[in-house]
Amino acid sequence: MSGAGALSLAASHDMPLPRICISAFSGGGGKTLLALGLTRAFAAQGIIVQPFKKGPDYIDAAWLSFAAGRPARNLDPFVLPQERLRALFLHVMTRLQAHAPNGILALVEGNRGLYDGMDTMGTCSTAELARTLDCPVILSVDCTKMTRTTAALVRGVTSFEPGLRFAGIVLNQIGSGRHETSLRRALEAYTDIPVLGALPRLAKNPLPERHMGIASSGSELSPQAQETMDTLGSLVALHVDLETVLGAARAAPPLDKDAETVLPAPVHTSLCTASTPKPRIGYVRDAALWFYYKDNLEALENAGAQLVRLSLVGAQPARPAESSHEAQHMDVDALYLGGGFPEDWTKALSSSPFVRALAAWADAGMPIYAECGGFMLLTQGIERDGKLWPMGNIFPVIAQCCQRPQGLGYVSGTVCGKNPYFPQGLCLKGHEFHYSRCLWKNSPPPFALRLHKGRGMGTLSPTDGEGTDSMDGLVYRNVWASYTHIFAPAVSCWAPNFVAAARQFAVTRGERVHG
Repeated sequence: MSGAGALSLAASHDMPLPRICISAFSGGGGKTLLALGLTRAFAAQGIIVQPFKKGPDYIDAAWLSFAAGRPARNLDPFVLPQERLRALFLHVMTRLQAHAPNGILALVEGNRGLYDGMDTMGTCSTAELARTLDCPVILSVDCTKMTRTTAALVRGVTSFEPGLRFAGIVLNQIGSGRHETSLRRALEAYTDIPVLGALPRLAKNPLPERHMGIASSGSELSPQAQETMDTLGSLVALHVDLETVLGAARAAPPLDKDAETVLPAPVHTSLCTASTPKPRIGYVRDAALWFYYKDNLEALENAGAQLVRLSLVGAQPARPAESSHEAQHMDVDALYLGGGFPEDWTKALSSSPFVRALAAWADAGMPIYAECGGFMLLTQGIERDGKLWPMGNIFPVIAQCCQRPQGLGYVSGTVCGKNPYFPQGLCLKGHEFHYSRCLWKNSPPPFALRLHKGRGMGTLSPTDGEGTDSMDGLVYRNVWASYTHIFAPAVSCWAPNFVAAARQFAVTRGERVHG
């Protein structure tokens, strides 16, 4: 197979791929702090650490990126089958081989508990991902108010399912030297799992609100958070046997690379030829909107786009346009509005000329793809704490912010409306995480995505909750807006269709496209 966005690799049999997976008994078990500390500590040794985050996560992935000094990737068993997960993992790792004089290390941070999945069989669990990658597992064990019981839990967890490799455990929340000694003795007596380290109990959680430590661009750390990263790296280096951890990662067996592994090529690429110039797709990345998968941006580039980073809040806001005529001279051919926390920046966004110009760009036919927070910019306004902040006013709906999540978890549905990005009838998988809900001024317009799983923009029937009546996806001309986030490697048509729409818009408005 070939085509824009296709991932192809062929590697030698003896190419090592050191890798380790960090998991725990449950969410809040200390795996994120351990993963960040290990990443920072190994990076300080000159090792190229490629972090991966299991599942649909932007915030922990951002922290892992900061710790490693390179973008983290996501591995999601819900949207990708096993063979494509392995292909994606191999594609990322083999590209690092030529740039690793001091070696490479893949560090995968799991989510929730090791065996927690979507059903009683543990579908899409961290354990399933570890088996898919044949990746040794390190367990972060919260030992608060436990000694001998820790051994019972470790023994049960490590023998619960076959096919997993356990490199060892790291004891967490250790209260004293005596506490650690008791734990080590119990584990030696009742298990054969090595203890790789023991982290002392910290006076306070260094990451109480993880997203608040991320500085204004969404891609840099504040000085305080940068200091926290360094502190975690030093803490783990002091209390964890890094040499043994690295040895376990390097002892991971080779993955099957006998044949060339290919992720499916995109479809609908008739307008994406090498002879045509590159359309410019602007993506807003600042403090308000910064939820973008690295894979999504790469997919757009692989499909032929030139990406242009824009900002709505901060030192360099994007140049606005105040009319449909001026919109045709905006220096991009399409817009990608990702998710984030626009509700924290309502005043700045509401007064932004860029936001006020969105409707003019939409009327001019500019392709605009908006996910979650990006969708909120296209509403009549964002309502928070009883105050309404006007937004782009493309769709007749208000995004009302609530105290609790209004949509959380995986989404799957069928595309049911005509749009430039997805063929009708396509089964679309993704995820949602939003604290806002839709308040419709009148009857909702036609939706383009009928959900089988997930909340989306709400239901059309009196029945509340998830179900076939849950809807998402609004379309106006070349605009798509939804609460659903997609992962480009799982939706091969999205990037080439987006690029094709951007190129067509550039042609029809008669503006010279930058090559």
